[in-house]
Amino acid sequence: MQSEKITSEPVISSTDSTPSSEKDGIDVYAIDELRERFGYRFSDEAATDKLHAGSADLDFVFDKIHEMTFEKAFALLQEAALTHTDDPNFPSETMIKIKDLLDGEKSVSDRDAYEFDVRAEATLIYYFSPYPEVRSITDPHDDPTAPVETFRAYFLAVIWTIICTGVNQFFTTRMPAISISAAVVQVLLYPCGMAMQLLPNWGFTFRGQRYSLNPCPWSFKEQMFVTIMVNVTVGGSYFTKYIILTQKLPMFYNQKWANYGYQFLLAFSTQFFGFGFAGVLRRWVIYPTKAIWPTVLPTIALNRALLAPEKKQVISGWSISRYRFFFIVFVAMFIYFWIPDYLFNALSTFNWLTWIAPKNYVLAVITGSSLGLGLNPISTFDWSVISTSNPLAMPFYASLNIDVGILISFFVILGLNWTNFYWSGYIPINTNLIVDNRGASYNVTKVLTNNLLDTKKYQSYSPPYWSAGNLVVYGAYLANYPLAIVYVLMNEWKSILGSFRDFWQGIRHRNKNAYENFTDPLSQMMLKYKEVPDWWFLIIVLISFVLGIVGIQIYPTHLAWWGFIVIIVLNAVFLIPICLIRATTGFNLGLNVLGEVLAGYMFPGNGTANMILKTFGYNIDGQAESFVGDLKMAHYSKIPPRAVFRGQLIATVIQVIVSIGVANWQIGNTPNLCAANNVDKFTCPGLKTIYSASVMWGVLAPNRLFGLYPILPYCFLIGAGIAILFWLAQKKFPKLLANCNPVLIVGGFCNWAPYNLSYYSSGFYVALYFMYYVKRRYLAWWEKYVYLLSASMTAGVAFSAVIIFFAVQYTPKPLNWWGNNVAYAGIDHGHGRQTLLPLPEQGYFGVPYGQFP
Repeated sequence: MQSEKITSEPVISSTDSTPSSEKDGIDVYAIDELRERFGYRFSDEAATDKLHAGSADLDFVFDKIHEMTFEKAFALLQEAALTHTDDPNFPSETMIKIKDLLDGEKSVSDRDAYEFDVRAEATLIYYFSPYPEVRSITDPHDDPTAPVETFRAYFLAVIWTIICTGVNQFFTTRMPAISISAAVVQVLLYPCGMAMQLLPNWGFTFRGQRYSLNPCPWSFKEQMFVTIMVNVTVGGSYFTKYIILTQKLPMFYNQKWANYGYQFLLAFSTQFFGFGFAGVLRRWVIYPTKAIWPTVLPTIALNRALLAPEKKQVISGWSISRYRFFFIVFVAMFIYFWIPDYLFNALSTFNWLTWIAPKNYVLAVITGSSLGLGLNPISTFDWSVISTSNPLAMPFYASLNIDVGILISFFVILGLNWTNFYWSGYIPINTNLIVDNRGASYNVTKVLTNNLLDTKKYQSYSPPYWSAGNLVVYGAYLANYPLAIVYVLMNEWKSILGSFRDFWQGIRHRNKNAYENFTDPLSQMMLKYKEVPDWWFLIIVLISFVLGIVGIQIYPTHLAWWGFIVIIVLNAVFLIPICLIRATTGFNLGLNVLGEVLAGYMFPGNGTANMILKTFGYNIDGQAESFVGDLKMAHYSKIPPRAVFRGQLIATVIQVIVSIGVANWQIGNTPNLCAANNVDKFTCPGLKTIYSASVMWGVLAPNRLFGLYPILPYCFLIGAGIAILFWLAQKKFPKLLANCNPVLIVGGFCNWAPYNLSYYSSGFYVALYFMYYVKRRYLAWWEKYVYLLSASMTAGVAFSAVIIFFAVQYTPKPLNWWGNNVAYAGIDHGHGRQTLLPLPEQGYFGVPYGQFP
């Protein structure tokens, strides 16, 4: 590489100037590369012998460049080229540069410039991170003396854990639900932390450590520690949100025996199983550098904007600080969201193509946002819709793979419906409702006696039928389970096996630090903190197992202990592949459908057993992924592992107690809870889905459903076959298929019923622009602002939604005008023809009476 030089090391300037090309010292190309990566501008006019003291990150990197030997750097680049060859998250431009540097050792004309390039590139990878996403939200250094577990941090964490758990649990039965998101909590935590600085500096010293009410200004690590604790509550407990209410309410199972003892046993068991498994998973999905966990990065970016100091700098003409950028975008989105959410609803559901001919069925099916499949180039101007696909957090290749799957499945669903495949032509094409053989919503009470299947009632009523969209979703789920485990094991078996060996060594040698086997800079910085021993997490898993066994055995669940063990083993088998996929792509593959199917096979006719086993199958996986994501945030933020352990443990206990209390209060104090005519909109759509699913997979059981849809069992084999074929194809054509992931493509098939293309097309445009174009063209700007852009818009929408609800929706104040009505007129919103085919003359479709499976 031919490079020019400057005479001295550059300094940071707030001006946008370009280094001179006729000087001696450091390679201009490398300086420009560092400037682009770190977001600093260099001024040749003010060049001195030292870097500006205010640039800690850049100062650190340049020091390491000068310490790095060429031989070590060259070896590091060779290792990086080998390690990240098939890594879709590793920047392709960086890989090209590394290979050019490795190939150009003997052909360079400027040896000094070439060696500097090698050392600079190796330094960024070895002492910081190979990924610009991670560099944008982390520091290459750490202050182990920074406060974390302070009294004020625990106080705020406990208060906000109680508030978030109570609010999210209470409003989960409302349609639409209201929740306090992680972004909202972070924004509210910041002024609370600032207020805590008014406390007196009272405290005491214990074992040489000073404990004070106000030890220092509210810090980034304290903010992250509280965020991690409160984040435990954001997703809620699946058992307390859905299962308790479904079991106890008279309109569902009306099981009076499900008392507080039963609730505490099962709630603690489901929540802490995920906690224990998350700790065990650390070596597979937290410590490895490749496990970047893209979905947690905006959370860290927001807290850094609020609290981390930064140097004023000019990046691509932008000099605004992260802090100001956040609040400007936050306020703008807070104000703007009133337009699509209340003043002009058509901008949210922008089904403008159907306005051309509202009564045209084909147009509504193809382009509609409600009834249809949403083939619409401009489908929304509402960030709450655009953000459905998380476009500013997921890597672009992941978004692209998922969107390819969604687009392919569009044609599959259309083809199934238009050919009346399994009677789907008699059902609205993309509804998530289960219907009977007359097209009405399936009334499960007509086939039950004492909450168990009554065969005579079933034979005289109807089997349940799915729409084309629902059929594709369930088929894709069943295919993706074997696809995920086979594909991940075939690609990652060496690292998985190595982590198993390391885990066993950690059990045998309990004093060994788990970070010792990981040489990346973040793990090496964490060596100074005491790690949580693996056996601590194993004890939590064991206790959770005992609580679960006791709960299902001493109460009349009619659930055998061996079925419980099967579901636990299922989670243990799938958690590593699923979490590896989530860690590298941001894609979440839940085990809810697989849990329902297995529970239905093991305990046919028992809806309660199906619900309980589904809860363990789904909640253990979901909680583990949530806890692991929080542990990765702590890893990036250099929060001591034992502090995180204590914080998550306390937050989980509080969450279970509060959510059980709120759920039981709702049952006893909310009139007409879950009734369709509930005046406060507490109509419980989630509970009704859970109840219907328990009847479908539990009471009716998979043997009847698979008898109705015999294609579904073959989806397991199809998924495993796709994994093998794709793996072979990638070995044959590595460059062509390098960024293709069959798990994500098939996962795209799962994003239907009731969602459609209109929820993903606008998100794809956002991902294409920011995660592909801007990231490649303006890397420094992207690193500084993009994750913050995502967090600030999400927080603005969340705050605005809460205000709008209590101001104008709780006591309805509708605006009746064209802009709020046009999107909901015509066939797309249920006015007129909804199915491809009318009912046959016999008055029903499907399997003839007397032949129901």
